[in-house]
Amino acid sequence: MTKLTIAIGCDHAGFGLKLPVIAYLEKEEYNILDMGTFSEDSVDYPDFAHPVAIAVESGKADYGILICGSGNGVAITANKHTDIRAALCWNEEIAALARMHNNANIIALPARFVSIEDGVQMVKTFLSTAFEGGRHERRVEKINC
Repeated sequence: MTKLTIAIGCDHAGFGLKLPVIAYLEKEEYNILDMGTFSEDSVDYPDFAHPVAIAVESGKADYGILICGSGNGVAITANKHTDIRAALCWNEEIAALARMHNNANIIALPARFVSIEDGVQMVKTFLSTAFEGGRHERRVEKINC
């Protein structure tokens, strides 16, 4: 069975969480597209959120993971792209609901507000949870203008 391809990106505030998330993805043998950043040096989050969104939007990646201090900047940036549904998640239940009800294809994590363990668990839940479809499909279809 072919593993999914996951695009991941972060800014300087998310770098400390990105490393353990990548370690989890490698352990589970996902294909990883690491869009940066590669240190804690100050950078601008859109420079990393756009490439992740483009990878998902184009089909080069199946899902995306974005990490910044609050999660808001990367989510807002990614959601500017067509057919991207980036969900800001702060606990495991929200991560599951983002997939089940919203068919989110990018998870945005707030590195300054979640533990490493919780961040990794949210990614695990996000990637292993299926979209329920049904009434939620109708709602998701109404998102794009």
